[in-house]
Amino acid sequence: MTQARGGGPALPLYWSEIARASAGWGLFLASLPLGPALPSGDGHPVLVLPGLLAGDGSTTALRGVLRRLGYDVHGWQLGRNVGPTTKVVRGLDRRLQELTERHGRGVSIVGWSLGGIFARTLARRSPHLVRQVVTLGSPFRLARPGQSRASAAFERFSHLHAEHLSLPLEGGAAPLPVPATSVYSRYDGIVAWRACLDTPGPLTENVEVYGSHLGLGHNPAVIWAVTDRLAQPEGSWRPFRAPVVLRPFFPRPGTPAAGARPDPGTPDPVAGSAA
Repeated sequence: MTQARGGGPALPLYWSEIARASAGWGLFLASLPLGPALPSGDGHPVLVLPGLLAGDGSTTALRGVLRRLGYDVHGWQLGRNVGPTTKVVRGLDRRLQELTERHGRGVSIVGWSLGGIFARTLARRSPHLVRQVVTLGSPFRLARPGQSRASAAFERFSHLHAEHLSLPLEGGAAPLPVPATSVYSRYDGIVAWRACLDTPGPLTENVEVYGSHLGLGHNPAVIWAVTDRLAQPEGSWRPFRAPVVLRPFFPRPGTPAAGARPDPGTPDPVAGSAA
């Protein structure tokens, strides 16, 4: 059972998040010698955004791997992520503009959880500055607060938010205007995995992995998927296909029901459950 009443992750998954993320850290360390097998980068800028209540320290492992592969990697440099505050909203726009001007190239954005929701917002707002978006456990199709166990934490800081995210998130929105990959796990103990599913299309895809929500940033399968996506030549995006030897680590991804919109649940004026 991966779903609790109300559509959120089952309690056993939630309670075991820290233990599973810790075990995943051990797998990450054990996989470091395999680093040379990862696809090499082309030096383009990559901006990595943390999840709710996290800062750049949470993405250190992922950014370190990407840096060693040759990317010009950047943290968001906006402190702890407590939601869409004025500092975050304005800071992300400035950061994206600054990186684009500095490198003269589009920026790939990797966003973990709430950071992925911000990444998709940036891509809609400034598609000419964004090369592609990769989200990790980001519930951008969240329909009701019960689909996330991070609602209380998000609401705690809602008085600081400059923008209020209406539910359902991205309800009726058009596909992103840039290539977008949603990496998620059915064993996510924080957000409902179905809320992370994008509608597959010419530039959109879902990639499923095994693992916890808190361990996505150092999950070896996630790192392979992220580096594979970033290594694609600009303008020649193709759907992810794992090498034969790695396919057992990438289950067949789920897809939203054809033509279905996110489960409307009960309308809520603030997306208090974004993780």
